[in-house]
Amino acid sequence: MKRRIVSILVLTFVLMGTISVSTADIKPGVRPDYADVHIKEIPIAVQCWTFHKFTFMETLQKVDALGVKYLQPYRGQKLSKETGDVVFGPDLTDEQIKLVKSKLMEYGISLVSYGVVNFENNETDARKVFDFARKMGIWTIVTEPQYDDYEIIEKLADEYRINVAVHNHPVPSKYARPETVLTNIAGRSDRLGACADTGHWMRTGINPVEALVALEGRIKDVHLKDLGEFGKKDAHDVLFGSGLANVHDILAELTLQDYQGYISIEHEHPDEWDNPSPSIKKGLDYIRSITYYKDYEQILKPGGNGYTKHGWNHYGPGYFELDPKTGILTGQGGMGLFWYSAKKYGDFVLELDYRCGMDITNSGVFVRVPDMPFNNSYINHSFEIQICDAEKGIHRTGSAYDAEAPKLNAWNPTGEWNHYKISFIGDTITVELNGKEVLDWKCEPRGKIRDWSKDGYIGLQNHDSNAIIQFKNIYVKEL
Repeated sequence: MKRRIVSILVLTFVLMGTISVSTADIKPGVRPDYADVHIKEIPIAVQCWTFHKFTFMETLQKVDALGVKYLQPYRGQKLSKETGDVVFGPDLTDEQIKLVKSKLMEYGISLVSYGVVNFENNETDARKVFDFARKMGIWTIVTEPQYDDYEIIEKLADEYRINVAVHNHPVPSKYARPETVLTNIAGRSDRLGACADTGHWMRTGINPVEALVALEGRIKDVHLKDLGEFGKKDAHDVLFGSGLANVHDILAELTLQDYQGYISIEHEHPDEWDNPSPSIKKGLDYIRSITYYKDYEQILKPGGNGYTKHGWNHYGPGYFELDPKTGILTGQGGMGLFWYSAKKYGDFVLELDYRCGMDITNSGVFVRVPDMPFNNSYINHSFEIQICDAEKGIHRTGSAYDAEAPKLNAWNPTGEWNHYKISFIGDTITVELNGKEVLDWKCEPRGKIRDWSKDGYIGLQNHDSNAIIQFKNIYVKEL
């Protein structure tokens, strides 16, 4: 009977309408209001074409001055003033590669991708590019093949474990439209995908957000640009946020897809080729201003084949089932604790989303679990921020369980996602639920709490299978 109840509840989750900040429960092409999305921090790189009037070595200095630590070089940029006509690419000698790596280490900059680079449709020419990428520690090759035979690209991408991202130039480029990329990579290795150039889409007259939605799950790289015009091939780049690209919604969509790659800034304006840095700096400031999860660590995130439980352990009865595609944890059985064992946290801010299957759903978020749990004594030496809408007082949602009652009720109706923001600083716990402060408590021994630690693990409770709990989007910021 219990198994049947679980199935009914899972089906209920799938059918009910929700407001979500991940792609879970969202039908293809359908999105919530992007204004409601908590934009995550996506690592920023600079596309070297931005500084194509300078050498690669000069570019390193300029990127370092911007505070950016990731770079996407292109094939053909002059290496340095000292090396004359030598250009960055597979023809570099071992000695020149050694020099490049030395300078990268000096500046603390990593090469994360390479392109746009093309090669002939034969294994010898293609392998030369893949060999170079591996030597340089590059894991994504950006290219724009003029042929439809992707067998060699697919073979080498899997062999070298290097992603291949197909780039889009504007019309009449072969890949100007996202559906062309999808047609060519359909049914092929997951290592093949798209390099989403938002500016070139705009020059073709394509809405970048709609194109990103169409390419969901196959985006390997992003060239971020903002333009003041649609459908004009010679339109120039403008400051992020001042054009028509809608950079906020672009980043919100990438957040919904939990995009794990890099955003390569490529600023193209003929009046600024000699000094694009001021515009890039303003663009970086804009991105930071709309990023919600600044300086947060995502502690439940995708690996090579989807979301994984890497770094997590479980104590006690039951378990959490993880959907590798959506990153949703669903509690089964209990009462147990799913705890993040990779790190202890002292002062921190923890944010996550949770959803209750029924109004009697019982769960909680444990903070500062002092030691690896091997019996139930952890409940007496750590705090549980309660989830149970049907309880009262010190056992109701938002309470420090068995110790301090919430100031108000702020949960969403059963079946909708809720957002918890839990701060633990010194001996004070502050809890916000859906943007409203429900708890601000200076801790003291009370109820089941005998004492607590200055640091500890974070854990999620699976209570039982009769009323399912789900979690997703788990971020922590150490203070």
